[in-house]
Parts: sequence; structure tokens; C-alpha cells
Amino acid sequence: MKRNHLSLAIGLTLSLVALQAQAQDTATEDEGSQATAATLDTIEVTARRRTESIQDVPVAVSAFSEDALKDLQATNVDGLQGAVPNMNIVQGRGSSNSVNVFIRGIGQPDALQTFDPGVGMYVDDVYYSRINGALFSLFDVSQVEVLRGPQGTLYGKNSTGGAVKITTRNPFDDEGGAVELTAGDYGRREGRVYGSVQLSDTLAASIAAAKITRDGYVTDPTTGREYNDEDTQAIRAKFAFRPSDTFSGMLSMDYTEQDNALTLGQPVAPLYAVNLAGGINILRLPTAGDYNYETRTSFGPDQGQQMKHKGASLTLNWVLSDRWSAKSITAYRKLDTASFIDIDASEFELGDVFVGVDQRQTSQELQFAYDNGGDLDAMFGLYYIDEQVPSHQEAYADDFLRFGALPISFLRTIDDDLSNKSVAGYAHANWEFSPSWTLSAGLRYTQDKKKYFRTTSTFSNILGNANPALAFNISDTWTALTPSVSLQKAFSDTMMGYVSANRGYKAGGFNGRANTAAEVSTFEPEYVWTYELGLKMQSEDGRLSGRVAAFHSTYKDFQARVSEVQNPGAPVPTFAFPVLNAAELAIDGIEFEGMARLGEGTLLSTQIGWMDARYEEFNDPRVVVNPALASLHDHVPFSPELTARVALQHGFELPGGSLLSIGGDVSYRGETWLSVDNAPGLSQDAYTLVGLYGVWDSSDGRWQLRAGVRNLTDELYKTDGQEFSSIGGIQTAYYGAPRNYYASVRYNF
Repeated sequence: MKRNHLSLAIGLTLSLVALQAQAQDTATEDEGSQATAATLDTIEVTARRRTESIQDVPVAVSAFSEDALKDLQATNVDGLQGAVPNMNIVQGRGSSNSVNVFIRGIGQPDALQTFDPGVGMYVDDVYYSRINGALFSLFDVSQVEVLRGPQGTLYGKNSTGGAVKITTRNPFDDEGGAVELTAGDYGRREGRVYGSVQLSDTLAASIAAAKITRDGYVTDPTTGREYNDEDTQAIRAKFAFRPSDTFSGMLSMDYTEQDNALTLGQPVAPLYAVNLAGGINILRLPTAGDYNYETRTSFGPDQGQQMKHKGASLTLNWVLSDRWSAKSITAYRKLDTASFIDIDASEFELGDVFVGVDQRQTSQELQFAYDNGGDLDAMFGLYYIDEQVPSHQEAYADDFLRFGALPISFLRTIDDDLSNKSVAGYAHANWEFSPSWTLSAGLRYTQDKKKYFRTTSTFSNILGNANPALAFNISDTWTALTPSVSLQKAFSDTMMGYVSANRGYKAGGFNGRANTAAEVSTFEPEYVWTYELGLKMQSEDGRLSGRVAAFHSTYKDFQARVSEVQNPGAPVPTFAFPVLNAAELAIDGIEFEGMARLGEGTLLSTQIGWMDARYEEFNDPRVVVNPALASLHDHVPFSPELTARVALQHGFELPGGSLLSIGGDVSYRGETWLSVDNAPGLSQDAYTLVGLYGVWDSSDGRWQLRAGVRNLTDELYKTDGQEFSSIGGIQTAYYGAPRNYYASVRYNF
């Protein structure tokens, strides 16, 4: 199977080269007809912190404009799922505001604040340090870029997996505005508005707002209450100023608020209680048959998931001379969440928790750019971030322990405070040492300092109370050098190739689930080296483009949160969930992205990713005690072997000059495992999703009508999973939305 998938990827690459040659021959033979044909849009990216054509930059990057995101039918950032090779991006487990992102087999699904993200999330070059609050609503977006592979030189905090960069509209560039209203099934109601005005030659302002509501598609069959809904409101205001040709700036302020019900999954393994007098009591068996989006919960109707996320940033640009320029990015962010999470997704109190986070971060970046106007340009920078993450947590497990017929109550409270401070300096240069060869090299030095305080108390009617049961302080510092180098060759005006090597680093941390002195521990940083070979090409007539990348990654000291694996008949578990620098991985892959303009009104695009992610070793002390557990780590989570998507759009010009466009896409994702400890119920077989849409644009461009359906075939598929097997057998799967449709109307002014 692996050989077949690899052969498919290589075959598509060779086919693209042949198609390009054919298109160029056709252009030569019939220049007159090609001159009047439509061409592909030029895509510019800022993957290296400077504006470059996507076809010229020696980086594996995918880019999506505002229109492209609409054609993806993406309203949140997880709508990119399927559109980027070897990327997994879904709503985080049990949370309505977090995002789980893996790129090329590297990410961090655990939202606990003691973990750093594996994939960096950026909005207008500001780094968001938590995966909580990063499930962005796409309501004021100019472009989204996804950088695949470690970003260890030019980006905020180092990222081992890659980066997702969201750029919002510039008031000077997007004067005017739009109002858009959307309605659909499951009570979907959305309103979006954008307005921009140029107040003078030197000052412009914009405001964007969105109100998004949707009923839940998961129902409690006993109470009839709905879950997995959405109630979001967001606003962003921007003030742009350019008082002179050598100075400009942008002040941006944003606020997002959510008030959602619980996010529920389905238990996929037996849930049980431990009887201290001996034996276990089965509380619930997995539901037979396919999941019908019905799940019970022990939480009440007023126990949901709330978030407030706000911030401001100030970006200043100076032209210092003909060759030098400077940029300053100053930002402050504050994230408040109050979330009840039913980890076991049942009417029993086994893994029920409350998590309240009060995160705030201040960051400052200074960049100095040099360009001699010829063969050399360079970027130098300094970066600093100070993050404080106090939180209050509660765990409820009144149904987990009993003594004979006597229930044993259980409440654990946790108050902790994490301090992260990171400083970095970096340099990167491009040298065109001959007319067709460019050498690029960069180096970054990073120092991360973390301090962690935790106190936890346990209350029970039989086990007794301790206040505090545990309190500790711990701190550590890590440093890293992360270089990057690439060699680029322009074979012609329409084809380039490159080879590169990049190192990524993710800071270490502390066990944020330590409840005894023996569990207090530090885990060390992760490191990854990725070696990449790329080819980018386009036809001379501008109707065909393609990008191919092959990579090999060596990934060391993988930070794995594992569960205390427990036989249901064993004694009471210790509630220990250690974090191990357990694994070394080897990851190989090939990625293809292609686009073709067929005729004047048809656009065909495809994305294909093949990946072989495997553990070279996984040092798990549990396996030493019980070798039968070795199969727990047969598969790397969130790393399907094959991901693929094909999209087709065709436009019809109607009488009167209006335009009707019809499009759709088909995406495929191979078998995916959803937890570090491979639990049988937490895997998803290969599946295919289909989407369709239609768009009508008036001849003057003012009115637009759009309608679409997502998950047309009503596919049932898992997206994420909770694995806490030692606590009552908890294994919970979360599912993608069922088939849903919508219609929208937009007025541009």
C-alpha cells in the first residue's frame, strides 16, 4: 500500500511536468489564442517575512485568499482540513475554542497550559501561545498561509511542525465594505460586516464584526438538550497611518466572546467504577451500531464553555535608507476561559472537569531588513514574549470509587500559575551568487525560562480531606540554536528547484497533572531536523502551476502524555499521567499541489500528501513492566498515510453580465489514530468527504448570492479523541459535523 501511494505521488509529479511541457508547446504554437485566455492569479506570500511569489520561495507553503476560503466553505480555521497536504487541523477535544493542529506528523493535541503548541498560530504576525482560543473565526481575513515543516529561524516562538499565518485586511488596501447574512440548517444564523474608509492621504480606518450562532448537532436523548453548538461574536478595529514616505503604522484591536454549550463526544470503551471491597462495576458499555449524535452528560444546562479573548497590536514600519528598513511589532493579548468538559461523555461523573484559565501575554519583535537592490538581502531580528497563565481547575469523580454499596465522593481542586518568558535573536540572508543560483541561510538563538506553581487538594467523604494535599514550585531554563539553509536553482523563468535543511525546537515544560510529590517532573525540549527537496513550476501561458516537495524529518524527544494503563480488575489507579520524552520518530513524505485553468471559466486544483511517520523508538516504562503493552505505540497519532483533495469550479457568464459559478470538492483522508496510546476505539478508518456550492455575482459586483452543502454524503467520521483509560476506562471519540447546508447574501459597497 505504501508503495502504491508513493507511486501515485511520483506519477502525479511526472504528469505535471508533462502537462507543463504540453502547455508551453501549445502556447508557442498558438500565441494568439492563449493571449486572450484567463490565467491563474498570482499568489504572493510572506513565508520569509518579506513579500515573495509563492512560486519563487524555497519553502513548502500553501496560501488561501478570502475567495479561496469561501470556496473551501471554511468559516473557522479548521475549515482548512483537507486543503493542505499532510496537515490535520480540527476542533480540539472536548473544547469549543481550541484547535488541534498537526503538520507532517508533528503537533500538540493537549490543551494543558504546560505544553507549548507544536504548530505556531499567528494573526498579523502576532504569535498566539495557546491552542485555546486559536479556533479562529474567519470573518476579516485577507489571506491564510500554512508553512509546512519546522519554523526555527524567522518566527516568534520556534515551532517544530510548522506555522499557520492569518493576515487581516489593510484599511488602505480594502477601502469600501460589505454586509453578509447567512442562514442554514441546525439553526445556523450568521452576520458579518466590514467597513473601511480612507480619512485622508495619511489615515485610514476599518471595522469588522461577526455574529455566529448555530444550534447543537449532538443531543442528550434524556433531556433533549443540545450540545456542540456555537454562539460567537467578534469585532476588530484597525487604524492605519502613513504620515510620510518613510514611516507607516497599524494599530489593531480585537475582541471575541463565546458562550457555548458543552462539546460532547461518545464513549467508545466500557466505563466502569472501582469497588474498593473488590472487583469493578460496569457502568456503561459502548453503544452498538453507528453513532447517532446522541450522548448524555452529568453536567447541568448552565455548565457550558465560555471564552473572552481580546488584544491589541501596534506595527510600525520605517524606511531608514535606500537599503535598510525596520519594523516593530508590539502586542498584548488576554484570554479568559471557563469551560466544563465532560471527558467521559456520559451521565456518570468519571472524568468531569472544570478548567478556568486567565492567560495574558505581552510580546515585542524588532526586525531590520537589508536589500542592496541586487544579489543580497537579509533579515535581522529580536523577539521577546512574557506569558502568565494562572488557572483554577476542578475534577469530579463521584461515580468512580465505591466501597461495597457505599459511594465514595471525589473532588480535586487545582490552582496553578505558569510563567513563560522567551527571548530570541535571529538573522537570515539570501545571496544570489550567480544569475540562477541563490543560497539562503539563517540562525536563531532562543532562551526559554519557565516557572510553575501548583497546589492541589482532594476532598472525599471516606478518603478524607487534605488542604493542601500538595504544593510545589519548579522552574527550568532551556536554550537552543536553530539553523536553516537552502540552495535554490532557477532552471527557467517558469521552473525552480531547491534543497533545504531546517531545525525546529519546542521548549520543555512540567507535568501539569502532578498530584503527588513523586509525579513532580520536568520534560525536556523536542527537536526536529527536516531535509527537503522541492520543485515549483508554471506554464509560460500562466494557466498551469504546480509545487512538489519531498521531505525527511528526524524528530527527537517527543513529549508524550501517557496514561497509567490499568487492568479493570486491578487496584485503584494512582491518577498519574506522566509526560515522557519518550520517542524518536522518522517521518518521510511527498506533497503535491497543482492548479490548472481549463478554458476561460474552469479551475481545477488538487492537493496530495503521502507520509510515512513511524517511531524509531518509544521508551515507555510501562512496557518494561508489561511487554504486552508494546502495541500501544504501533501508530503515530494524527498522521494518516495519504491525504488528497480535488476541487473543480466552473463559471458561466449570464445575459446582462452577471456570473454563475458552480464548484465542489472531494477530499480523502487515510486511517488516522487519535491518541498517543493507541486505543482501538480511538482510530478512524479512511473516509471521503464531498462538498458542493454555487455562487451568483451581479454584473456590477455589488451583490453576491451563495449556497452550499458540506459533508454531502453525510459521512460519519471521528476527528479527535480523549484517552484516560486508567480512570474508569475513559476513551472518548469526537465526531465531525453531519451533512449541513446554508445560503448567504452579500452586498458590497
